[in-house]
Amino acid sequence: MENLEIYNSLREVPSEAKKKIEGGKLKGKTDINPMWRIKALTERFGPCGIGWKYIIKDKKLEHGAKGEIAAFVDIDLFYIQDGMWSEPVPGTGGAMFVATEKQQLVTNDECFKMALTDAISVAGKALGLAADVYYEKDSTKYDGYGALVEEPAPAAPKSTKKKAHKEDLKCQSCGKPFVEMTIGGKTYTPEMQFMQAIEERGGAFCKECYKKMKG
Repeated sequence: MENLEIYNSLREVPSEAKKKIEGGKLKGKTDINPMWRIKALTERFGPCGIGWKYIIKDKKLEHGAKGEIAAFVDIDLFYIQDGMWSEPVPGTGGAMFVATEKQQLVTNDECFKMALTDAISVAGKALGLAADVYYEKDSTKYDGYGALVEEPAPAAPKSTKKKAHKEDLKCQSCGKPFVEMTIGGKTYTPEMQFMQAIEERGGAFCKECYKKMKG
């Protein structure tokens, strides 16, 4: 096998799988349809699980500035070449779980799916997947602060985002809403309790449900 055989078979992205980003800080970059990546890997190696596969090694939430929380997924991607499974090709992807938009916190229940998509993209990039897009005019994902070449992972579709309105600030287990309370002379708003639960309990769980989970 020639060194660039796999790279050259995966490098070209058809026009129907590309879309120019018209606005925001990503303006001028290229959005690549994530299903094209799956199709390209399947065409080259065979169906997922037979000719190629990935294993999720880790997924986690990391706290950022001003209450924002980022989600990360680590994977190992494998493919079959000459009848043998490859060594693992690592990929790390990220997306926002809690982000600030228009001066309010917004949650994204699709964050781990988006981070996984990003991780497959990163691992595939090492094989040459969509190389022509990334190499165009020497542009990379890291041109500019926080700029992306592929789909803007932090921005979830409107239908999948949940704004931090009071009616959304509920325990994700029992559905009981977080309500304002005063303890020791200090008032805790539903928003404060919601964020505290995520930070201290690993999810938006009320105290009662968290105690049950811990046994």
